Amino acid sequence: MQTLFNNIKGDRLIWAIAALLAIFSFLPVYSAASNLAYVGGVGSTFSFFVKHLMHLVLGFAIIYGVHKIPYRYFRGLSMVMIPIVIVLLVVTMLQGTTIDGANASRWIQIPFVGMSFQTSTLAAVVLMVYVARYLSKIQDKKVTFVETLLPLWAPVFFVLILILPANFSTTAIVFFMVMMLTFIGGYPIKYLAIIVGIGILALALFILIAKAFPDAMDNRVDTWTSRIENFVNGEDTEADYQIENAKIAIASGEITGKGPGKSTQKNILPQSSSDFIFAIIIEEYGLIGGLFLLLLYSWLLFRIVIVSQKADTVFGKLLVLGVGLPIIFQALINMAVAVELFPVTGQTLPLISSGGTSIWMTCLAIGIILSVSAKREQIKGQEINEDNPLEILSETI
Repeated sequence: MQTLFNNIKGDRLIWAIAALLAIFSFLPVYSAASNLAYVGGVGSTFSFFVKHLMHLVLGFAIIYGVHKIPYRYFRGLSMVMIPIVIVLLVVTMLQGTTIDGANASRWIQIPFVGMSFQTSTLAAVVLMVYVARYLSKIQDKKVTFVETLLPLWAPVFFVLILILPANFSTTAIVFFMVMMLTFIGGYPIKYLAIIVGIGILALALFILIAKAFPDAMDNRVDTWTSRIENFVNGEDTEADYQIENAKIAIASGEITGKGPGKSTQKNILPQSSSDFIFAIIIEEYGLIGGLFLLLLYSWLLFRIVIVSQKADTVFGKLLVLGVGLPIIFQALINMAVAVELFPVTGQTLPLISSGGTSIWMTCLAIGIILSVSAKREQIKGQEINEDNPLEILSETI
């Protein structure tokens, strides 16, 4: 065990925050799983606890393995992975999985292990790394809009178009994160305005085609539009049923909560262990528990910014922000949905909600961030050795 800890590199506070989030997740997931276990009749709550534990163990193994890889290798890996994730997205979309007649092709089955994998989450991480690579490449160079279309925006729009039919919320989040990263990376604002315009026109065109040919295109356009319209108009829908029960859970939690495992809304609220787990956390742990969770994510954001600022290259800075900011943004969206500040999106709470793919991809992003910070530590150690001849002599001996 001591050898393992000695081999852990990178920002120790990020390691600690990730561990705290993972540990904190066990009791809410175990408690909320009763809805799936007993109402759904798919096993015991303990089986969900073990499954969540296995997801986290594999997730932290991903963090450990990825953070040992020098982050400069991610430049080339992103170029290799872009065509791979595009193929995976195409395969996922062609499965034709539907729910109530709408396209719900988000997962593919992993051969031989009997587990499913949501390809769009992997595509999101790979795409952010790819964009960071390109922005670092053109840093301090004067580029034209046309010359960036093929190497930068073609992969972005291709990936987003493949995600869009089954998952509008993920498409919107990834697009927003790409816009934010390109803005931070110094991409000309006038070109960004053009891209936003193209994105809006493409979305409008897709919706019009989907409405015109509903039988030819199994899609979730009606679901998206109804959720947004009902959110604005305050009409009663199934999504509102979820929100109302989430608000009841939050209100009944008060300051200190009902106590671990004592939630009553978990037996009524759909997706209580994933999309709406924040409501269950506040019901059981109160406002104190909710603020503690918000503090952890805020702390993680602070450390992400610190690691980015200390990175030794432009690629390192953009890479950390590219894969780190979406974690915080997703957490804020999940919390906002639970308190009806945002329409229902289906976004999970990073490292807290049950679900393998979400945990693994969050851990992949954290591992990349730690890889960048580990490089900084290595450089700092070399600088200390160069300034200390006795240290160099002792290492030689």
